[in-house]
Amino acid sequence: MPVPVLLIAGFLGAGKTTVVNRLLAEAGGQRIAAVVNDFGAINIDAELIAGSADGVVSLANGCICCTLEGDLLRTLAALLRRDPRPERIVIETSGVADPNDIVRNLMDPVVWREAPLETVLCVVDGTASPDDLADPLKRAQIRAADVLAISKADFVGAPALARLRDALRQLRPGAAVVDAPRGQVPAELVFPADPDHPPAPRDPGPRRPAAERFETLTWTSVRPVSLARLQAAIGLLAPRLARAKGLFETVEQPGRELLLQLAGGRATLSSMGPPQPGRPRARIVFIAELGRLPQAELAAVMDACAEPG
Repeated sequence: MPVPVLLIAGFLGAGKTTVVNRLLAEAGGQRIAAVVNDFGAINIDAELIAGSADGVVSLANGCICCTLEGDLLRTLAALLRRDPRPERIVIETSGVADPNDIVRNLMDPVVWREAPLETVLCVVDGTASPDDLADPLKRAQIRAADVLAISKADFVGAPALARLRDALRQLRPGAAVVDAPRGQVPAELVFPADPDHPPAPRDPGPRRPAAERFETLTWTSVRPVSLARLQAAIGLLAPRLARAKGLFETVEQPGRELLLQLAGGRATLSSMGPPQPGRPRARIVFIAELGRLPQAELAAVMDACAEPG
């Protein structure tokens, strides 16, 4: 029997991973396979984790999660050979990806026969203004979607949400527009009620020339950081960042790592477990538009956060 595919798109920091986490945690007995760009983004509750092997995290509820390594079609083929076979496949795209490129791959006749694309879900940051949607990449992600899920709606008021919904409906008439509190999206909108009737193939349109727009910069330190200095540094860099994520140990709280997440100009810190041996005391990945943040400037700002040796 064909295994339907749910493709999840959305800009950097929109909340895609939260939606994937929720789908896996609330699978309701279905075997769901999630294909993601980075395991580190997945944060399924510890009691659901059953084990990890061969690049696949197995969950106690029968679901699995694997990294997208190399060619998407090879990854899907490997999933479809698993025993037992998954009943659903969820693919989380990169925040800087045009989902039409992935749709084009999924239209391969061999893939379509075994894993037809059922739904394209685009997660939209609820704190975005209608003007933010003028970005060409965001428009491409929205216009590819069957379902538009608004995240972080609790951060904004009703009038702003209404304006965002209207803007989304103008960009993608006919798409279902729903709120996604804490990543929850109605299952009936993303998974087929009748899997015996596969969806019709899609036309992703002509391939557009690829253009590099974002770059990834990294910073590491063998010494712990001052939390106050780090917070000041992130505040200084935030206007030029599209995304940031990393783990670090602080001088104030030795023996425990904190997780930094920055998206949409907002930074959050979460307490994690003890540091893993053999790794830097701080390791943070920054994503910025090309040329906006020179590596030397980033290093100078961040090096000032580390405790002197």
